[in-house]
Amino acid sequence: MGRIFEVRKATMFARYDRMAKQFSRIGKEIAIAVKKGGPDPTTNPALRRVIQNGKSVNMPKDRIEAAIKNALGKDTSNYDEVIYEGYAPHGIAVLVVTATDNTTRTVANVRSHFNKGGGTLGNSGSVGFLFKQVGVFKLKPEGLNMDDMELELIDAGLEEVGEDSEGNIIVRSGFNDFGNMQKALEEKGITPISSEVEWIPLNTVEISEDQAEDVLKLIARVEEDDDVQQVFHNMA
Repeated sequence: MGRIFEVRKATMFARYDRMAKQFSRIGKEIAIAVKKGGPDPTTNPALRRVIQNGKSVNMPKDRIEAAIKNALGKDTSNYDEVIYEGYAPHGIAVLVVTATDNTTRTVANVRSHFNKGGGTLGNSGSVGFLFKQVGVFKLKPEGLNMDDMELELIDAGLEEVGEDSEGNIIVRSGFNDFGNMQKALEEKGITPISSEVEWIPLNTVEISEDQAEDVLKLIARVEEDDDVQQVFHNMA
């Protein structure tokens, strides 16, 4: 019985840590969006997108509103998005997206994570060419027809329509068409579950399970950093 309790407690704390990380990430994205486009989501599509993403991870409404209010304060940190590039063990390329108010601290921490995980932090452009930046929109399938979706969204920059493991519709657009796709979905009365800009690998690398474990340990180490927003890799 004690063992079951310990497992449940560990699972609960892991879930809490994951939620706290998600809320922190959304909070920084709200700060960046507000600084760039103002606090009104009706006139700031970037903020509107981030608020929807916050709702998708069950971020409380009062925390979202507090993050917007804090972003307007004079003493609020100014976050910049900075991308770091490098290699994990076994030649796996990694992109690390950060939101930071102190790049000196962040680059030192990210380099330390790579070194301790058996990887190497590279220069800007060292692995970025192995990835493509795309817009990814997750939609509820109710009332939507995938064939019709493809025809209706081509002019908005649609590149691909598919499904995820949970049966949600996944719409991908080119990075430069992200805003066009967001607008097209809104005009059709479709509110995405979430919408993100992601880096997908142009080609993936096959490695063994033992090698993959080494890579995943490094990625987990990097993702725990408070400044890190997202991590992408080209491991199959």
